[in-house]
Amino acid sequence: MLSERLTELFRWVDPGPGSDHLVSDVSGWWRDPEVLAALGPALVAPFRPARPTVVLAPAVTGLLLGPLAATALGVGFVPAYKVGDGRLPAGAVSWAQSPPDFRGRRVTLGVRDRHLGPADRVLLVDDWVATGAQLRALHDLCAARGAEVVGTAAVVADCPPEVAAELNVRTLVDAARLLA
Repeated sequence: MLSERLTELFRWVDPGPGSDHLVSDVSGWWRDPEVLAALGPALVAPFRPARPTVVLAPAVTGLLLGPLAATALGVGFVPAYKVGDGRLPAGAVSWAQSPPDFRGRRVTLGVRDRHLGPADRVLLVDDWVATGAQLRALHDLCAARGAEVVGTAAVVADCPPEVAAELNVRTLVDAARLLA
């Protein structure tokens, strides 16, 4: 089963001196070809009836998962770029700033205007939802472009139930299994 294999391949890593918390290591997910092949179809399965027309995902891990999900749906992919990551898009871009995330940071995300519009039914995709901050910024971007968000597919959600309900989050792994 995919959720069991994702759990087996997941690790917590101590980043070393000066850090007061462990860091999630999902690199095993990308290394396993069977997991990689199964992720896209598993993420999109709950949203097929909503008929998304595009997948939108934030840099960095979303740039891996988003195309897998889009391919499984047979739709296009739109990356959401982050200010400061060195990959700012050229041309007309819509930007939105997130509320504070789990570290208190506000992240500014942008999408190329020509890739998102009023005819789009958007599936948001990410690896981990902790506070929903970045997803809220993506919702703001979709609203600004006139697109409709149909929900959020994530590998793991470790957010309050009301956040998961508000953002219509569906996951593959119960966070409690990874946090134990």
